[in-house]
Amino acid sequence: MAINEKLIRDVIEQVLRDYSFEDKAEKEGKKADQVVESSVEGMELKEKGVASVGRRKDEVVVAIAPAFGKFQNKTIVNIPHRNVLREIIAGIEEEGLKARIVRVLRTSDVAFIAHDAAKLSGSGIGIGIQSKGTTVIHQKDLLPLNNLELFPQAPLLDEETFRAIGKNAAKYAKGESPNPVPTKNDQMARPKFQAKAALLHIKETEHVKPGAKPIELEVKFY
Repeated sequence: MAINEKLIRDVIEQVLRDYSFEDKAEKEGKKADQVVESSVEGMELKEKGVASVGRRKDEVVVAIAPAFGKFQNKTIVNIPHRNVLREIIAGIEEEGLKARIVRVLRTSDVAFIAHDAAKLSGSGIGIGIQSKGTTVIHQKDLLPLNNLELFPQAPLLDEETFRAIGKNAAKYAKGESPNPVPTKNDQMARPKFQAKAALLHIKETEHVKPGAKPIELEVKFY
């Protein structure tokens, strides 16, 4: 019991230190040109206005959460957001389709982020990603909580998995029925990361803007 309490305390202290750094970056970012939404190591996201419903059947919309790549820059297991987005886009492109990136601001719930992505997508298929890494593949004519594939254990998602998620989303968009992306299962992941996950979600939710329209983004990797 003492070990678990110490683990939780250590995790909370680490996340709070991260928050202090991110809050400082946020305050500094507000002084910068608002056209360039965010710039983290190796990636730049630029706002292009309100996102519209796509008409291209060969696109998959990838919707990122309010804090993704802006107020947070890595997943719960420290995978840089640059790498997450790059791998998902690469997976989509490997199937011959295009990725379109938007930011959903009205909610931090990954099910609704993914559903918004699907409704904006010309193919009807979208991907939603929370800053901590939780990811969903969705289809526009399904209910928000009835998705195609759900990846709830963010601590177990690696770059290879994110690439496979992009590939499967593209396959759904082409009308195929792919096998679900293989994922690891660790019963200890939830208790081990529960405190950190809760804090990261609170931080994400701080940047929700109820009723806000999704924003089209241009992503550049370097």
